[in-house]
Amino acid sequence: MSSAPLERIQNEIEPLRQQIINHKVYSVINDLEDLRIFMQYHVYAVWDFMSLLKSLQINLTCTTIPWFPVGSANNRYLINEIVAGEESDVDSKGERKSHFEMYLEAMQQCGADINQIDQFVDALKTTGDLNKAYELSDTPDEARSFVDFTFKIINSNQPHLQASTFTFGREDLIPNMFLTIVNDLNKKFPDQISLFKYYLDRHIEVDGDHHSHLALEMTSDLCGNSDEYWKAAEQATIESLKKRIELWDGAYNKIVFATTTA
Repeated sequence: MSSAPLERIQNEIEPLRQQIINHKVYSVINDLEDLRIFMQYHVYAVWDFMSLLKSLQINLTCTTIPWFPVGSANNRYLINEIVAGEESDVDSKGERKSHFEMYLEAMQQCGADINQIDQFVDALKTTGDLNKAYELSDTPDEARSFVDFTFKIINSNQPHLQASTFTFGREDLIPNMFLTIVNDLNKKFPDQISLFKYYLDRHIEVDGDHHSHLALEMTSDLCGNSDEYWKAAEQATIESLKKRIELWDGAYNKIVFATTTA
């Protein structure tokens, strides 16, 4: 695995990563209601992460019948390993669940409204149309923009862009400050925060360690020695991080508005 191009991307995106890690949204999460609003925005990123992941599996493995070997066996292993962990991890009770399902359960325990994301997913299942699903569920503009960009990358059908966005745009972006906030809330409201705390701890353990190394190897292999691929991967990653900042801006504005009008 060539480290120089990977390091170049990591250096280029570091200022954006710092903007996310130090985002002002974390400074306004003071109670359960603030956290509920944050989760109602964040859940869209949790959901479309799974779609991005599956787009890579479709491109890097054979998912049709009859089966034929596709591409690099190493990349097949890498993506299947990540999919298994994300799509069928273990929840706090040791039961198999996807990270999205675990997040929804954490929202319900916390008292966050899941009607919007449920309506969005149901409408998308029925219509196959993102715009209709947004309208029917009244998805926030920032979440629409975030998901639209993810599906732009998915629909590009270019695995090197999908992999770079997956790897660098979604790698460990959970700041210690947020973990401290959640831990403090969990001490006060263990019956409402424990599942979210478990989700975050599990996310850091699985995604931030094992999966991140697998994803880096996969991205490096897909970009290979192509300067064009590496440059395109860097631009896609930068845009994905900017979309994450916009999503956090939306959550921040909603929390501040709710606080000032309460």
